[in-house]
Amino acid sequence: MKNILQIFVIIIVISFNTAFAQKDFGIGIIAGDPTGLSAKLYTGSNNAFDFAAAWSFKGSGHLLLQADYVWHSSLSRTSSGMFALYYGIGGRIIFSNDPNVGVRIPIGIDYVFSTAPVDIFLEVVPVLDLIRSTDFDLNGGIGVRFWF
Repeated sequence: MKNILQIFVIIIVISFNTAFAQKDFGIGIIAGDPTGLSAKLYTGSNNAFDFAAAWSFKGSGHLLLQADYVWHSSLSRTSSGMFALYYGIGGRIIFSNDPNVGVRIPIGIDYVFSTAPVDIFLEVVPVLDLIRSTDFDLNGGIGVRFWF
């Protein structure tokens, strides 16, 4: 478990260093399950790493860290912004006395404003927990991010 956490932290640190050099970094909040901080780092025009450090409502509630790699497909453009569908794969760790580790498959819609450095998103995420016990879960949330 300690090795998984170390790898997760290394990926986040490398991503944040790259983010501030590229200016393709957004940070904000997500509300739902989980609820907390959300961050996104674009690695290309249609690909991004999506992170969250949040509170999980599973069980008695614990700190949750998640990271996904997502692909975006433009749905429609308007004069004030763009709708994009995104989907991907990632993982999560719920820290408790007996931590859970699972695989996430996020599916969502993102609206990016063309006149402001802000986006709003809505996602549904099937999760398959693999460590502690094998279990299926469904997460989801709505959020907003400010872009640098």
